Amino acid sequence: MNDYVPGCRATGELVIDGLGNIYSRDMDVVLLRAKVGMVFQKPNPFPKSIYDNVAYGPKLHGMVKNKQKLDEIVESSLTKVGLWEELKDRLQDSALNLSGGQQQRLCIARAIAVKPTILLMDEPCSALDPMATNAIENLIQELKLRFTIIMVTHSMKQAKKLSDSIVFFCNGKIVEFGSTQEIFENAQSPLTKEYILDH
Repeated sequence: MNDYVPGCRATGELVIDGLGNIYSRDMDVVLLRAKVGMVFQKPNPFPKSIYDNVAYGPKLHGMVKNKQKLDEIVESSLTKVGLWEELKDRLQDSALNLSGGQQQRLCIARAIAVKPTILLMDEPCSALDPMATNAIENLIQELKLRFTIIMVTHSMKQAKKLSDSIVFFCNGKIVEFGSTQEIFENAQSPLTKEYILDH
């Protein structure tokens, strides 16, 4: 994503099992996008139907040979995010007509439809009301049993509730990392302690 951002650079290696170093010039970015799903801060459904939003990835990556299999993937993905019962009779409606919380759950369904190994989440609740936030947080608790989730959050309450491990960054550098319990109960860095107390 940052390849076209002027001045942006990455050093070192980021290795994903089965893919190798994602910064390698030989990296198949289409395969990488199938293995690493992304959910953004603000819900960003495609201007398509609810069905087509979820079906897009599996069709693009050639995961399906027939409509029945695609229907199964769409139903399964929407079920996992708690939307199937709400939307099963509206699958051809525009995804843009859904509420903010529904749109974010749809974006999560779209991301998991391609069966990624890793799910990246950039403050997935920041644009949502408290009820929608609670629904997304509960969903993340369930999804973390099936996927490796890497989530950015500024909410200490959310970090404590949802994470198993924490990496604390300041100005683009890692300050400290450890289990959630270690970071909240016995942070070693004064910067980490200060951030936890202030937030």
